[in-house]
Amino acid sequence: MAGLLEGKRILVAGVTMDSSIGFHTARIAQEQGATVLISNFGRALGITRRIAKRLPVEPPVLELDVTDDEHLAALPDAVREHVDGLDGVVHSIAFGNPETLLGGKFLDGPWPDVAQAVQVSAYSLKSLSVACAPLMSEGGSVVGLTFDATVAWPAYDWMGVAKAGLESTSRYLARDLGPQGIRVNLVSAGPLKTLAAKAIPGFEQLENMWSDRAPLGWDNTDQGPTAKAVCALLSDFFPATTGEIVHVDGGFHAMGA
Repeated sequence: MAGLLEGKRILVAGVTMDSSIGFHTARIAQEQGATVLISNFGRALGITRRIAKRLPVEPPVLELDVTDDEHLAALPDAVREHVDGLDGVVHSIAFGNPETLLGGKFLDGPWPDVAQAVQVSAYSLKSLSVACAPLMSEGGSVVGLTFDATVAWPAYDWMGVAKAGLESTSRYLARDLGPQGIRVNLVSAGPLKTLAAKAIPGFEQLENMWSDRAPLGWDNTDQGPTAKAVCALLSDFFPATTGEIVHVDGGFHAMGA
């Protein structure tokens, strides 16, 4: 029986640790028949190259800083060294300085750090999608990762604003890439014990809420359900879905109390 992503060529941008959603997405995509490329940059690139060996098939690791115009311009050629195009792109990228923007520092967050968080976490979805669009044909899929930005959360502060920007960016990309047959969707995950979560002071407050309110329950150490949802959106099983945010949070988002 063919896998859900049989024959698909997928770039997962932003894989650092094997606890990341990006890593588990790459793993499940490979298990479902995809050819996967992963990316990172700077000091983290060495870690990514080591982590890549833990996937079922060691994938090519591309150097890609989504805030670097030269990297973005060179991306199509870098991808073509390994595959002749892309069917899917996963945006697993976010950053906000935890010392200045998170953990109750909303009123004091300095603009340069806020600007960096918005560029890396939101604007980069546009940058990455535009860089990859020439590699994609009708039926292509871009999937990003968010944390519900419709409300204010304890500790999340300016990252919540950046995620709100990401969510809006995905809708405008859906509008503008739709005529090319490219879908753009997000997966909104519940709190998971990832490297990004560990950087947020007070994040355990969010984790505690889920244990009480998610009707399906929530395992904050299991990235599998989120990664499976990303892979489903990368597949051909959502051909007419774009501009959507799929919640993978045990149902927490639908509960009032």
